[in-house]
Amino acid sequence: MKPISYVDALNSHYGSMGFPPYEWTVNDTAPLFRLDKPLNQCRVSLLTSGGISHCSMPGFDPDARNDHRLDALDEHVDSADFVINDSYYDHSDAEQDLNCVFPIDRLRELAAAGEIGSVAPRFWSGFMGRIYNRTKVIEESAPAFVAKLKEDAVDILVAAPA
Repeated sequence: MKPISYVDALNSHYGSMGFPPYEWTVNDTAPLFRLDKPLNQCRVSLLTSGGISHCSMPGFDPDARNDHRLDALDEHVDSADFVINDSYYDHSDAEQDLNCVFPIDRLRELAAAGEIGSVAPRFWSGFMGRIYNRTKVIEESAPAFVAKLKEDAVDILVAAPA
């Protein structure tokens, strides 16, 4: 059996919906480093790009393109108070347990057990949809997000794409 070419299949699928071929970003200069303190002393935050909005906020456009919206969510939000607005994936399991794609309860459990130092004061949901304008991500959206993580003294960000 011949393996499925993921990139070709993805381009074919989205090409049939009018999207241009995706140009994958390759970053050979991204710094990787060891933590300078133990995990049980680190503050951790979470970002999902799965079109997950808190019930108090407007829903995401399920067919969004280049949506750089980023919702800040209080660390104490209830995982039952979210809606998933994304046509990109089957979210039936996540509708039963949000932690499949946005593991906020699991992160809290790790903090309570002392496995991580603490949960950051904000979680994040955003960068929803197919993002083709990488320049904006690199020059505007990502640096603005990093500044917010620094405001919260975040040591580790768990990115949970859907």
